[in-house]
This record gives sequence, C-alpha cells and structure tokens, in this order.
Amino acid sequence: MLLACTVCSVGLAQDAEETMDKPARKAVKNTFESVWLIDNQSVMVPIKGTFEFDIQHRFGTVKNGFEDLYGLFAPSNIRLGVSYVPVDNLNLGIGLTKSNMILDGSAKYAILKQTQDSWAMPVSLTYFGNLSYDLREDEDGTLYKNETDRLRFFNQLIIARKITDRFSVQVAPSISWQNFVYGFYKVTGTDSSGYEIKEVANEMKHEHIAIAVGGRYKITESMSLIANYDQPITKHTANNPNPNISFGFEFGTSGHAFQIFAGNYYYLNHQRNNIFNTNSPLEYKNVNNSTVKGGNFLIGFNITRLFN
Repeated sequence: MLLACTVCSVGLAQDAEETMDKPARKAVKNTFESVWLIDNQSVMVPIKGTFEFDIQHRFGTVKNGFEDLYGLFAPSNIRLGVSYVPVDNLNLGIGLTKSNMILDGSAKYAILKQTQDSWAMPVSLTYFGNLSYDLREDEDGTLYKNETDRLRFFNQLIIARKITDRFSVQVAPSISWQNFVYGFYKVTGTDSSGYEIKEVANEMKHEHIAIAVGGRYKITESMSLIANYDQPITKHTANNPNPNISFGFEFGTSGHAFQIFAGNYYYLNHQRNNIFNTNSPLEYKNVNNSTVKGGNFLIGFNITRLFN
C-alpha cells in the first residue's frame, strides 16, 4: 500500500512538473498599431473596456492641379466615429460620413489570434461587418422607392500575420451588398397594340466581391510605412469600380494613432468605396480633358484616440 502511494505521488509530481515546464501559448501583440489600415480595418481589436474616437478626412483629387491646390482646397469628405469594446475580442462602432450623410454601424470580432509559438496558431483571423444607411432627404422619391433601398452591407474576413517585429501583412476578402441598384429602361419590342415593351436592365449587381491586401513596416518604435491595395473582383454590366492603391506613414503612441497617406478611395464607407470608386490609380482626365498618366490620387488622414 505504501509502495503504491509512493508511485502515485511520484507520477503526479512528474505530471505537474511537465505542465509547469510547458509555457502557456501567448498571443502576438501589436500586429498593427491601429484598428485602421488607411481605408480598411486592420485585424486588431482593442482590449476590453476601450473607447475609441475616430476622425477621418479625405481631400479632393489632384486632377485640377494648382487650381484647387492639388485637391487640398477641393470639397472634402469627413467621417466621425466612435466605438467601444464591451467584452473581450468584440468591438462595436457607429459613425457618420459627410458625403451623402451616411450613418453606419459596425461589429468586429477577433476569432483567432496568432500565437508566439507560430505552429500553434500561425495567423490572426478577425470578422468585420458594416451596415450603412443613407440619411439624405428624399421627399419626392427621386433617390429611393423604399426605405430599405437606403441600406448597404459589408462583410469581411481579415487574415493577418506578424512576420517579424517590424513587418506585418494582412489579406481581407469581402462581399458588399446594395439593396438598390441603379438601372435603365431597355426597349425589347412591341406588344399587339404597338406599345413598346420595356424592361429594366441593371447597370450593377446587388453583390460585389473584392479583396484587400495591406501591410505595415516599422521604421522606428513610433513611425511606420503603411500600404494597401484593393482589387474589385465582381464584373458588373456597367460602371465597374476602379481598384485602389494607397500608401503613407503612421505615427503611434500608447493612446493615439495618426496616419497620413495618398490613395484613390474617397467615400469613407467600405461598401461605397468598393462598389463606386471612380478614381483610377492608372490615369485620369485633367481640366483640359486630356488623359494623364500617374493616377487620380487624393491626400487623406486618420486620427484615432483610445481611452481605456
């Protein structure tokens, strides 16, 4: 009996020692500095109890040159937003955008987190969803026939990896949905009375699939290079959106993140940017209606303030 107890005690002690020797799997920190990566969300979700205030600003495009100081004096677009993390890994937000007075609500959830032991979990995975509502007045019904036509939706999976202490990348496929699509009437023939038979031909589809690729490289502890590329995948009958190329600098502290960059997106709403971007990164028409190579870019900045 004594021998059996001794053997059990030794076995339990060995198990406890092995458990103590095995380090806990810790999540990688600071894959990105901010919840924003220029026009897209990054994979990051702040810690529980964090309140965030966002100011996003986009100037006009450079196509008019010195006439409007390369877009700096052109009509600009602004978004003000707030968000809060009520429980671990979940961020809920709301915002209002100047262009078309777009009200949006969002939810972001960190599904998986990359671990320091990369074999355990090599990437981080976050879901981001956004719902937007057009607040513009439409008393005569020229904009929308139904209230639900004002709604647009955006769903995205963000897959990221912190490759080194300085370099992080992410890939984010997305699907946007618009309840209302602009169309035109097409005459398909005549009936027995000689009246034209018309049907609506939609210029765009309701759904739009795209993919975004972005990254950050830390130059110093507080300054980084950031870049992002958005590629539309869905082909519409007409009015296909242009891709977006953006690049710039990020400056971060424990409570602030400031990004300044050049890019092609203007709308400050994920679904509108993906579906309706008309700014081409390859060429544009200048004031003389001549095609200019080099891209139709605009200057923008994001300011994020965290309270926790």
